[in-house]
Amino acid sequence: MVPQPPQAPKSNTGKVLGIVGAVVGVLVLGGVASAVVFGGGGGGSKQSAGPKYKITVPQSLVGGKYSLAKDLSQQMGAQVPSDGVNAHGMRAAGGQYTGGTTSLVVSGIYGTIDDPEEGIDHMINGMTKSPGVEVAVPEKKFTPSDGGEPLTCGVDVKAVAGQKVTLEFCAWGTSSTTASVAQTDAADLAKAPESVDLQELADETSKIRSEVQVPAGG
Repeated sequence: MVPQPPQAPKSNTGKVLGIVGAVVGVLVLGGVASAVVFGGGGGGSKQSAGPKYKITVPQSLVGGKYSLAKDLSQQMGAQVPSDGVNAHGMRAAGGQYTGGTTSLVVSGIYGTIDDPEEGIDHMINGMTKSPGVEVAVPEKKFTPSDGGEPLTCGVDVKAVAGQKVTLEFCAWGTSSTTASVAQTDAADLAKAPESVDLQELADETSKIRSEVQVPAGG
């Protein structure tokens, strides 16, 4: 019997991306729900003109750098109430994207939001207060290099089956949207949180924002 050459080991990148994407998805779902449910009392008033923007789920982002792997809008919508203390007539939209070894989740809600900053705070708190999550680099404001509106960015670390996963994110809010972009790299799951270039992430998130956030009437 002629011996067969050993088979090359199969890459597990796809499996890792799937697991990581699920982890990121769970975190952002918690954040999206928190952005609607919790609030400090509604400092603003409901806008009669209706929402200016909505969140969409394009098939690709950043010139094809990321491709849509799964539309999460239906799953998000099932967990997000339409009305809360700070938000009214809300709908949810988002998706998991992959590009190389990077898994990225875009998530957002849109409708009428009384206090955009409060919406951002509660979305981030919903992510960081999930079980097994620790804040590695506290969030702060970054102005994109392209001059776009500021983004709130930070780094969390989540323990998953004994493995630490570094999760970097940016979030933004308007009077009609609250949304976030969260990503991690399957090639370096436990990268040092302090090594993450949050300015670079803010610059890329600004591009993603311009693609997913569109006029409500469009």
